[in-house]
Amino acid sequence: MLIKLEKFKTCDVPTLISWIPDKEFLLQWAGPAYTFPLTQDQLQSEINMISSENPKTLMFTARISDTNEIVGHIQLLGIDLVNSCACIGRVLVGNEKLRNKGIGIKMINGILAIAFQTLKLHRIYLGVFDFNKSAIACYEKAGFKIEGTARDFRKINDEYWSLINMSILEEEYKISN
Repeated sequence: MLIKLEKFKTCDVPTLISWIPDKEFLLQWAGPAYTFPLTQDQLQSEINMISSENPKTLMFTARISDTNEIVGHIQLLGIDLVNSCACIGRVLVGNEKLRNKGIGIKMINGILAIAFQTLKLHRIYLGVFDFNKSAIACYEKAGFKIEGTARDFRKINDEYWSLINMSILEEEYKISN
């Protein structure tokens, strides 16, 4: 199955909102960037901010090439052209039935191509909660290396979640592709 990344548009908002069932899932997916329930206004305000000539964020919808079905969402955040780095964030394969079928790795490879080939960045990093084993495996498969753990990084209800920091450098990407 081929996956294509397209610029996230207002018409994609309802689908993304439908994938966020509760505040715990929202925190796992987006950190503290949004509040639950996720709304059209929250996402529209971000869409409006990235309309500038030199955006610091790029938002993408992942679609199945053949059918054009929306299957995921991914962002490149904190784009820093001076230091040649950015952060991958808000990665989500929305339809639970399509998870663990290789869509995530295709989304990651697609955004890495944009980051390294189009934007000519040097370092891409991300954070992932330590209990999200399938995401960690996906990132490692794409060539990311674990840099360390921010222990008890976020509090949700009465527990703390630790965050694993990972990165991939331009030369590591070139070797794996």
